[in-house]
Amino acid sequence: MHPPLVPAVSGERFEHDGLSCYVAGQGPPLLLVHSVNAAASAAEVRPLFEHFKATHTVFAPDLPGYGYSRRDDRAYTPRLMTDALHAVAGHIAQRCGPQPVDALALSLGCEFLARAAAEKPATWGRLALVSPTGFMGRRRWRAPPGTTRGLPWLHRVLAHPRWAQALFNGLTKPAVVRYFLRRTWGGPNIDTQMADYAILTARQPGARHAPLHFLSAGLFSADIHTVYDALTQPVWVSHGVRGDFTDYRALQGWRGRPNWRVTVYPTGALPFFERAAEFEVELAHFLGAPAVA
Repeated sequence: MHPPLVPAVSGERFEHDGLSCYVAGQGPPLLLVHSVNAAASAAEVRPLFEHFKATHTVFAPDLPGYGYSRRDDRAYTPRLMTDALHAVAGHIAQRCGPQPVDALALSLGCEFLARAAAEKPATWGRLALVSPTGFMGRRRWRAPPGTTRGLPWLHRVLAHPRWAQALFNGLTKPAVVRYFLRRTWGGPNIDTQMADYAILTARQPGARHAPLHFLSAGLFSADIHTVYDALTQPVWVSHGVRGDFTDYRALQGWRGRPNWRVTVYPTGALPFFERAAEFEVELAHFLGAPAVA
């Protein structure tokens, strides 16, 4: 018996074609995209959702395979995730009118947002990328368009029916979830509400399917540097200096571009949890919106 899932953030929730999305507030649209891991969901953007609904119509989808969205056994790819963001953008246009959508994404979610913005630049406005993937080390990721870093043989091993569920259960034990969150934070002071929700969402039927594609690298784009190159929108990158997500050597190639700017916080990978007021003011400034205390 699985414990029932509860909403990750406030506001209303709508579903279309298996994709779930939260929405709250009034004003210009702001899309918040969570990361991808073993127990991801819109709960990862909760502080920003709750804060910016005072000035924006805020949307926070559960990406395919996570939260309330469909979790069936299918191929989870950058294409699937990017198309989900295109679909949400369509709903945003219906609700808020035809205007560029400002958006923020976390970690691997940044790759999906960047691809969506490169494919349909008129749809997307300012892009805030928090701890974006694709910038570790000095390797160049400029493979043919649409290719991934996936290892099909590894996915076959991980997803074998004899042990896939047991493997996933082990990876999402409460102690293990908190361990990886401490590595994300770079210290012991994790957000306990987010940790509790991660444990809950990982206990839902079908929760293992998307994470096993993630673990076999099938959700990482092998052409992501070409995708980042294509962005014409204003881009704000922010990241921390603690924990597992601190190697941004490849980002040097984008720092001097006129539409890119970078902020480094003395935090882990989710600075808006640790330096909420400071981050919210800077994001509001980037969005061209008034800061709200």
